[in-house]
Amino acid sequence: MSANSAGEFPIKIYLLTQNRLLREVVVRLFQKRRGVTLVGVSHEGAEALDELAVTLCDVLLLDSLKTLRAVRQRAETAECLRKIKVLLFGMEMDSDSFFQALRMGACGYLLNDASSTEIVEAVRGIAQGEAICSPRLCKSLFEYVSNKTLLHSGKVERRGRPANDLIRRKRKLMPPVATGTTNKETTASLQVAEFTVNNRHRSQAISKRISVTQRRV
Repeated sequence: MSANSAGEFPIKIYLLTQNRLLREVVVRLFQKRRGVTLVGVSHEGAEALDELAVTLCDVLLLDSLKTLRAVRQRAETAECLRKIKVLLFGMEMDSDSFFQALRMGACGYLLNDASSTEIVEAVRGIAQGEAICSPRLCKSLFEYVSNKTLLHSGKVERRGRPANDLIRRKRKLMPPVATGTTNKETTASLQVAEFTVNNRHRSQAISKRISVTQRRV
C-alpha cells in the first residue's frame, strides 16, 4: 500500500488551467482540505511542464485535452511525468473527448457540473489508484467495449463458417463417391450441383495418379 493510500502523507496536486477564475476557485477549494496540498499552480503550459519535470506531484488537474496532449508528448522524454496521474475536470459531456482522454492515459474525467466535493473525492480516489468518471460516461464506456467485443466475435464467426460448411459438404460427398454412385444420383440425394460432384471425382482421380507416380519413383 502506498503512503497516500494509507493516508500518511498529503496528496500533492498541481493545477494547470488557463481560466483565471477557475484557478482561484480550485486553489481556495484545496487550501481548506486536509490530506491534500497544492505544490504548483500555472496557466502557462510550457512553463508548467518545465516545473512538473522537477516537482514531486501525485495528481495533475487539467481542464483541457490540448494540455493533456502536450503533457503526454513531453512525457515521452521526461519519465517523471509518466508517473503523474491526470484528472480532467470541467469537461463537456462528450463521449469522443472522453475516449480521447482515456487513450492519452487520463485516470479521471469530471464534467462541468461536478461539485467541489466530487472534485476533492476524485483527487483522493485517483491518488489511491481508482479511475473516476461520470456514470453517464461509464455507460458509454461499457457500450463501446460491448460493441467492440460483439464486432470481433462476428468477424471470427464469419471467418470460420465458410471453411466449416465446406468440410461438411465434402464429408457428405465421400460415401456416395466411394460406393460408385453416379453423379446424377449423388446430386439428387444430396441436393448439390453436378459440377460439385464432378470436381470431387476429378480431385480423387488426380490424387490417385499422384500417389501412383510417387510410388513408381
